[in-house]
Amino acid sequence: MNTQPLLEVQNLSLNRDGRAILQNVNLRVYPGQVHALLGINGSGKSSLAYALMGCAGYQPDSGRIWFDGQEITGLPIDERARLGLTLAWQEPARFEGLPVGSYLSLGMDRPHDAALSKTDRERVQAALAAVNMPAKTYLRRSVDATLSGGERKRIELAAVYAMRPRLAILDEPDSGIDTLSLDDIRALLRRMAQNGTAVLLITHRDEMAAAADMASIMCLGTILFTGETTAAQAFYRNGCQPHLAALGEQPWNGVIQPIKELAR
Repeated sequence: MNTQPLLEVQNLSLNRDGRAILQNVNLRVYPGQVHALLGINGSGKSSLAYALMGCAGYQPDSGRIWFDGQEITGLPIDERARLGLTLAWQEPARFEGLPVGSYLSLGMDRPHDAALSKTDRERVQAALAAVNMPAKTYLRRSVDATLSGGERKRIELAAVYAMRPRLAILDEPDSGIDTLSLDDIRALLRRMAQNGTAVLLITHRDEMAAAADMASIMCLGTILFTGETTAAQAFYRNGCQPHLAALGEQPWNGVIQPIKELAR
């Protein structure tokens, strides 16, 4: 593994509407690595993703974000995208009238008004194949409400795969997809890593972390644990899931120490 992180987050904190959303987050993701970020709903995972991507309203109050040795804390979202970061949203967008094939080609490094080359067409078809969607069936379909939630999620993952970013932040990629296809998603994550893309996998399902090289546990806006995947899964099953069952979906009261103790 490369000894220099591609993404490094140092003591990142973010407040919104007078409430602490992120608290002293520290995280490293290395080139070609799948790093799982596990946490129950409301733990701050998506907020961290938006802060990393530079989304409006998620500029940190303190701390730094580094990408490939360059500080990007103050960069806008478009500049981060040009550096090679991309975010697959938990709820995929719809583009009325835009064919799937055209949507998948948007992130490719080519003039947008140019016709797809044979290589580009093969790349689009390979992206659909990677998420088990037949090109003959989907290439000309519109990315709109006629697609199911699971189909739109797969298409979004295919778009990230076709883009080949340096870092892909995937927010709940298994959301809305049937359990039988989880193995397909895990295989896709490994294929992306083999192609040189680092993946930050955001999920609340510990079985999804099986595809990861390393994993971190997030609770109350901070990272409590980072380590080997099996150790993180055990931490999550033994601490976070009983914690959730006892206290409900949103147990936060703004005090982090009791949560740390429960999660041990």
